[in-house]
Amino acid sequence: MSRRLSSVLTGSILAALLAASVPTIVHAQAQKPTAPAKPGAKPAAPSTPAAQQPTYTPNHLALAREVTLSSGIARSFDSILPAFGQQIKQAAITRPDLTKDLDEVLTSLAPEMELQKQMMIETAAKIYASRLSEAELTEIVAFFHSAAGKRYVETQPQVLDEIVQAMQNWTQGVSEYMMVRVRAEMGKRGHELQ
Repeated sequence: MSRRLSSVLTGSILAALLAASVPTIVHAQAQKPTAPAKPGAKPAAPSTPAAQQPTYTPNHLALAREVTLSSGIARSFDSILPAFGQQIKQAAITRPDLTKDLDEVLTSLAPEMELQKQMMIETAAKIYASRLSEAELTEIVAFFHSAAGKRYVETQPQVLDEIVQAMQNWTQGVSEYMMVRVRAEMGKRGHELQ
């Protein structure tokens, strides 16, 4: 496997690991107060002028989108929108009389939420396109369409669950080990740490 492909696979794992925290992050960002616009003030200019926006060939973007979809990263977006709906329903639990209408509203918003997901897929594709050439993306797409690539994506959720658990155990163990070692070494220098 090429170094670039290995890097992309590692990135896919990290993206999936972070996906679980996205609803909390997005919710927290949505809660940040924004300063009201001053009357007569001009809207803020975008941080990156349009002239500096990179352009990609349609094929480059199509390949990047295929990597986003084939790698399983887009699957992580699928869990975010229903999580928002559940958060809204949980907030409304004090008003059981709203349950039926709320369910209907959330169902009616599904097409809009699908558009929101597609926008995130396009954003992810542009990020891949900005980091990988068409040739690299072609190689990566071929991997994800191979038997091994399909198996990788199929097993990714279980593997990530096990990695997260292993990391929690490892983090606790290393933390304790490091403290024991630091105390021992500091003790050799005449310092006692609690």
